[in-house]
Amino acid sequence: MQANSSMTFYGQEKVEYNAQLCLMNMAVHGLTGVIKSGDEANSFYHDAHNLEGCCNYVMANPPFNVDKVKAESAANAGRLPFGMPKENKNKEIGNANYLWISYFYAYLNETGRAGFVMASSATDSQGGDKDIRERLVKTDKLRNKVLFIDARNYYTVVDRTLNEWSEWQLKNMNAIVWLYRSETDKYNALLEEYKSVLDKMISEAGEDALDVVMDDVFTGGIDIVREHLEMLRESAKNAVEACDKKEKKKLQAAWDERIAFVEEIADVVKEANWLYCKFGEGRYEDIPGLCKIANVEAIEGKGWSLTPGAYVGVAPEEDDGVDFRERMVEIHKELLELQAESNELMNTISENMKEMGLWDEMVQ
Repeated sequence: MQANSSMTFYGQEKVEYNAQLCLMNMAVHGLTGVIKSGDEANSFYHDAHNLEGCCNYVMANPPFNVDKVKAESAANAGRLPFGMPKENKNKEIGNANYLWISYFYAYLNETGRAGFVMASSATDSQGGDKDIRERLVKTDKLRNKVLFIDARNYYTVVDRTLNEWSEWQLKNMNAIVWLYRSETDKYNALLEEYKSVLDKMISEAGEDALDVVMDDVFTGGIDIVREHLEMLRESAKNAVEACDKKEKKKLQAAWDERIAFVEEIADVVKEANWLYCKFGEGRYEDIPGLCKIANVEAIEGKGWSLTPGAYVGVAPEEDDGVDFRERMVEIHKELLELQAESNELMNTISENMKEMGLWDEMVQ
């Protein structure tokens, strides 16, 4: 089903340039919408589309901790089902996080859903925000229970400064929500997707030893892939060391490509294992350190906090099976080998410089 034929998109953005970027981004994804901009589209003071109570879905990533919002103007603009956040002596809202949250709630129709990014501090803020949070929790929209998910420890490291959720990790988090809503068919479809994708990847890899993974995708499969990866890395190392120096680079690249493909398979198997080991054939359970269903009484007992960590607790430490002393010896050995390779490379460079008659000039 085409999104444009089943949904109408509305948005408002004070900054004209940002609105244009939004329209361009939508066009790239084959979507069209009505995005208003300028002062009359300032969300704090205007409901530019008169959408209160009309939306099936609300999605937003608003600016965090906005201050100096004129309290009287915001109050006149409405969409505040839980009242106004606390204003300061200057008749301003010192933090607009709960203005945003109130707007998102106000736009929803009776069956609407909202998804938005908000500053973590908003989940446990005090004062007037706490009162608004209490009223929000007490609405019948939450059906006396809230699913908390704490995904701080579930991510993929991209580099030293960036962590992200992979495609499969996002699907796994969706699966938690599906099971909470008793949408077991979606969970089972994801398990089948894992098997289908892995079957295709393993076939394309041409690694016969991995065929047995399909017999045990969700539990023992991860050990099989990891053992195969270890074997490949050792084989690559030995092959590159034994080959002619002129062929080392080409051979290393070939092995790297082969290993990288199997690493992709390992990543998918790992996520399949992560999901199945927690929820098996499709039954939601509270998982320490990850997810927890809390009722209104429990939330009240924690001062109306909506911080997931306050409910899910801490996951028990898992034994990764690595002997620290043994691993340190391995690392030290690897370091010595790298140093030896570096020294050999420097000697080769020096000899080449001498043959070119440039060594004396470099020394001077």
